[in-house]
Amino acid sequence: MRAVLARAAVLAGAFTAGAVAARAATLPHLRTLTADLQRSRERILATREEERRRLRHDLHDGLGPTLASLAMSLDAARITLACEPERTDPLLAEVRNRLATAVGEIRDLAHGLRPPALDDLGLVAAIESFAEGCGGRVDVRFDGEPAGLPAAVEVAAYRIAQEALTNVRLHAPDSTAMVRLSRDSELHLMVADTGPGLPDAARNGGQPRPRHGLASMKEWAAEVGGNCVIASRNGGGTVVTVRLPVAAAETAAGYHRPSTGKGGR
Repeated sequence: MRAVLARAAVLAGAFTAGAVAARAATLPHLRTLTADLQRSRERILATREEERRRLRHDLHDGLGPTLASLAMSLDAARITLACEPERTDPLLAEVRNRLATAVGEIRDLAHGLRPPALDDLGLVAAIESFAEGCGGRVDVRFDGEPAGLPAAVEVAAYRIAQEALTNVRLHAPDSTAMVRLSRDSELHLMVADTGPGLPDAARNGGQPRPRHGLASMKEWAAEVGGNCVIASRNGGGTVVTVRLPVAAAETAAGYHRPSTGKGGR
């Protein structure tokens, strides 16, 4: 009996030691993942705040003074109409030209907030329209129903597909590519090409030369709670695999949507 108990104690000690060693080996990996996640969040926050600052600058220092100047010009035209009607037409023509410029600035600001192709064409057709200008052959297909996707998910998917296809055009112009989308509780996006793939360093487990576009794709996915993996595939070519949660984006959209009921304003 003592021998059995001693053997059990030895086994328990070995198991405990193994568990401690496994946990100790896992901790550095967890610390690395936590640090990477923190850096990614910091980049997302910095990018978002920079975009907000740019938008505020464009509205406050660009569009705002333009509209104020137009109001003053209209007042001058009104006074001129009462005193010297013959001089009104040139003044109104100038106001008309400046107003057209202001409309163009507003359109540019709106386009920066959300790609207009998404509203004009929808996600699939917008990707197809962009793919037409990438050269080579790009096959786009959505396995499922694209209607009803949250706006944030649509924007993230479109921008990631756009960046991936731009990389194909720049780095593998003679290759063919395919874009596949499917939807369940998540939106799945894959962009694959037959080009040379990632640099050799990345294929062998090293760190590829940093590219702003690759980091942006991962950050766009992270903004909606998803992830983006970019890798070379067997036989050549690069594959971008993206997972974008739909339910979380729908919840966030509902939370931030203002009330339209009788008590809303």
